[in-house]
Amino acid sequence: MSGVALPESTPRPLEIFGPPESGAIVLVEYDPRWPERFENERSRIIGALDARALSIDHIGSTAVPGLAAKDIIDICLGVADSADESAYLTDLLDAGYELRAREPDWHEHRMLRTPERDVNLHVFTIGSGEITRCLLFRDRLRREPSERDLYEETKRSLATNEWPTRQDYADAKSDVVEEIIARARALDSIG
Repeated sequence: MSGVALPESTPRPLEIFGPPESGAIVLVEYDPRWPERFENERSRIIGALDARALSIDHIGSTAVPGLAAKDIIDICLGVADSADESAYLTDLLDAGYELRAREPDWHEHRMLRTPERDVNLHVFTIGSGEITRCLLFRDRLRREPSERDLYEETKRSLATNEWPTRQDYADAKSDVVEEIIARARALDSIG
């Protein structure tokens, strides 16, 4: 099929760069240095992209004070068009990130990380509903201790299992994540 253009409606598959990652899921207690680590990465991203970095947000469990997490900083980066890799990817690679995943059919998501695997950088087009969703989830966990506790209990329970890949662990949390997001959306529509 080399050289054959796919019709626009043809789904493009997820591309993973490197082998699937397995291994134990290790959760650690909240580390007050995580916000500082995020700020260091934020500076690195700004140094690489300058004004092309339209939004840079600390997301995921390390962005929630008091929440146990894997010791990996998750960052959501909004760019003008995440499908247009020529506008940002080379500069992020030059800044020391590695491309890990390309998901054209899911919000044109790109995921990069550090070689040490201690930072995951999620790239979306600014205005993507997925950026909103990530921030809604983070903010709900920050504001509601009961939601944070529910999420942590779920993570701790699931972390005791053996998972073929880290993505399987992440997928197993999805029902609880979606419940929390639904409650946050319901409150947003009321307020």
